[in-house]
Amino acid sequence: MSDVALDDRGRLTLPKEVRERYGDRYHVVQLPDGIKLVPVADDPLEALRDEFADVEKSADELREEAREAAIDEAGR
Repeated sequence: MSDVALDDRGRLTLPKEVRERYGDRYHVVQLPDGIKLVPVADDPLEALRDEFADVEKSADELREEAREAAIDEAGR
């Protein structure tokens, strides 16, 4: 873990080890008790494809299952 500080222009410099591991682009998420930096892939679409490569259902099938689950949840 490293401590970092903003410069006079509000910029934050991340340690080299962090940049090498996670990249140079981040999404800043505001939480009730702080912030979280979430790395953004160079090619987000390719990252999603890699993440869900083992899913055998189509997007339409997944969407329909989610819709049915939401209807069931709302009916309770």
